[in-house]
Amino acid sequence: MAEAGTPEKVAELVKDVKVAMLTFVDPSGRLMSKPMATQDVDFSGDIWFIGERDSHKSRAIQQDSRVNVAYAGRGTWVSVDGRAEVVDDVARLKDLWNTFTDAWLEGGPENPNNVLIHVAGESAEYWDSPGGKVVQVANLVKAKATGERYEGENEQVEL
Repeated sequence: MAEAGTPEKVAELVKDVKVAMLTFVDPSGRLMSKPMATQDVDFSGDIWFIGERDSHKSRAIQQDSRVNVAYAGRGTWVSVDGRAEVVDDVARLKDLWNTFTDAWLEGGPENPNNVLIHVAGESAEYWDSPGGKVVQVANLVKAKATGERYEGENEQVEL
C-alpha cells in the first residue's frame, strides 16, 4: 500500500477506475466534461486517453491545454489538474489499443483520425474512505451516532 500524499497513492487509487471525466475549456470559454476510458496512468502524472482528432475536445485542447481529470469509484475520488496535448504516435496508439477502444472508435490505430490525448498532471487531490462498503457504512453510522465527523483521507499531491 502506497504512502498517503504521494504520487504512488494517486496511481493506486485510480488504477482500477477505467472511466474518467475529462474536463476542458471549449473555444467559448465554457468548461466541458466528457467521459474517457483511461488507457494508461504513470504517476509521475501522465494519463493517456485515445480520442478522435476531429472531435470537439481535441480541437478545444489544441486551443487551450488546461484540463482536469476526475475519477470516482468505491469510496475514492481523485481530481488531477494539468495540461493536455493531442499526440500522433501510431506505435504507442497500437500498444494502448484494446477491444474496449475498438468498440468506440472506427478503423483501429491505423486510422489517422484516431490520436492519443496525453495529460501531463501537475497536481492532484484525493479523498479516500477507509475500507470497503461495509466499513464505510459502519463509519457513517458511528459518525451519526456519536456526532463526530466522518473522517477519510484527503491529500493534495504535487506531480
